[in-house]
Amino acid sequence: MQLLWKRGVRPAEHGEVPARTTPDWEAIRIFLKVVQCGSFRSAAEQLGQSVNAVRRRLDELEHQLGVPLLTRHIDGVRTTAEGDEILDAAQRMEEASYGLVRARDRTSSAISGEVRVAITEGLGTAWIAPRLIDLQRTYPQLLVDICCAMQSADVLRMEADVAVQLKRPVSKDLKIVKLGRLHVMPFAAKMYLDRYGTPKSIQDLLKHRLVLQIAEQVETQVQYDRLFPGVPQPGFVAIRTNVSTAHYWTIARGAGIGMLPTYTHMMGAQAVPLDIDLRVQYDIWLTYHSDAKRIARVRRIIDWLVASFDPREFPWFRDEFIHPNDLAKEYGGGPVPNLFEGIRGSDSFR
Repeated sequence: MQLLWKRGVRPAEHGEVPARTTPDWEAIRIFLKVVQCGSFRSAAEQLGQSVNAVRRRLDELEHQLGVPLLTRHIDGVRTTAEGDEILDAAQRMEEASYGLVRARDRTSSAISGEVRVAITEGLGTAWIAPRLIDLQRTYPQLLVDICCAMQSADVLRMEADVAVQLKRPVSKDLKIVKLGRLHVMPFAAKMYLDRYGTPKSIQDLLKHRLVLQIAEQVETQVQYDRLFPGVPQPGFVAIRTNVSTAHYWTIARGAGIGMLPTYTHMMGAQAVPLDIDLRVQYDIWLTYHSDAKRIARVRRIIDWLVASFDPREFPWFRDEFIHPNDLAKEYGGGPVPNLFEGIRGSDSFR
């Protein structure tokens, strides 16, 4: 048979097919990442590899499998018909690999190890991070990795163990818990109001300057287009940013009027709530894989997050709107972490 092969006669022509090696998981993982990202360059950046290295691994995988997996287009890559079938199998392999990790983690009942929490940047920075100190003191062997970003994390792909987000997930494989509701309204710095006056209506806002946060999970652009149809942003919008902390400071330093959560008022925000008929609300969702709660350290974080957003204790997370000026009398708990205690040196907001 070897002689026939050397003479150019393929074994398949004589009823035999050359054995193919099983593709390694790393190559499959790279294939999944390229499909997920839609391009080699984006996948390479997330994998921390060069574009050429990613392309080479995909070429090797296609050679091993004997079928083309991807076609290259000017706007990225797309799977072939054969690639779609391989993708389906690869996704099942990925889910099985995650199951192995979860099974390993379930063998330990100790509150130790690492838990990755993905959360929106504003809630993570202003609300959750200051409250984590007491939890860490209780469980010193527990490492909480907080990823504060406006992009939703893919819990099924284990980008996080637990996610707190403003958009309700749709996957049936996820456990979903409504934590509370975020109420957002216009705020402005006192220095801005002293200089430009206080608007009384949405129409009055056209005489002022706005600051906007444009990011995933918030519908600021949609709201702007609905409230100010046809109004160009240059000359009306002073500053536009993608993160909550920068957005807050542009308001606090007097750049213009912007939307902030009502709870920031309880945390010492250097801005005044404006009584304009303009309010936005977002439900806050906790999501995790169905197996995650069987892991002791993840279960502890889930329970802690649910308690941290409990509307019965923290009235600013209730479904009904409560004006920021009335939150103090509605709240009967202990000191609330101050947004500026690390900057101003104060211990707490009372």
